[in-house]
Amino acid sequence: MTRILAIDTSSAWCSVALSLDDAAPFVRRQRVSAGASQLLLPWIDELLVESEIKMASLDAIAVDVGPGAFTGVRLGVAVVQGLATAIKLPVISVASLDAIAAQLIEAPSFRKSQAQSFVVAVDARMGEVYWAKYITQEENLPARIGDIQLSAPESVDLLGTEFVAGSAIAEFGDRLFTSLGAPLPLERMDAEIAVDALGVLACAKMQWTHGNQQDVHLLEPLYVRNKVAFTSAERSQQNE
Repeated sequence: MTRILAIDTSSAWCSVALSLDDAAPFVRRQRVSAGASQLLLPWIDELLVESEIKMASLDAIAVDVGPGAFTGVRLGVAVVQGLATAIKLPVISVASLDAIAAQLIEAPSFRKSQAQSFVVAVDARMGEVYWAKYITQEENLPARIGDIQLSAPESVDLLGTEFVAGSAIAEFGDRLFTSLGAPLPLERMDAEIAVDALGVLACAKMQWTHGNQQDVHLLEPLYVRNKVAFTSAERSQQNE
């Protein structure tokens, strides 16, 4: 039996999911403007009680490492570092866009489209988009093609894409579809999907089967935007 706890705090939603082999996951989720730190540990305790297992019985803890909201990503990583260190558990890092891709393939609109290639594009703030290309695989999670990118919405490469999903659709509208010359039909877009612990869990279970868990000391956020904030020393150097 594989027992994995998954945590996501990378967006405006906070969510936790606990998987016991093939049984339906135990889940908590809530939209939060702040205060996710007050929700996580009580939720984890609740899920462990509901599932009738102890933290030490888990096989691994998975966390969304970004890209996403800077404070939220740091919070999730810090909580997992604390939990995994205390009970000596391995961890599994999941990129936020990969989690969204894993959720998307289960969505009715995507299944109906029968798309084999798609792009996940989310609002990165500062007028930019985090995006990545994926292809579907039979009886498996989607495969990401290359690294997660950060660019202006007009620079997102949608050529050959059959479906687009993510918050960048609503945020940037037609600007996102510059490479195509026109938006895709509505039935080939999902602007509402957002990252969730269930997507993190799906990716984590696949990584577990491939032995991709890691030591907690190697866990760190994924910063696609190279510099979120300068250190005092770096700022001093710039001003010299």
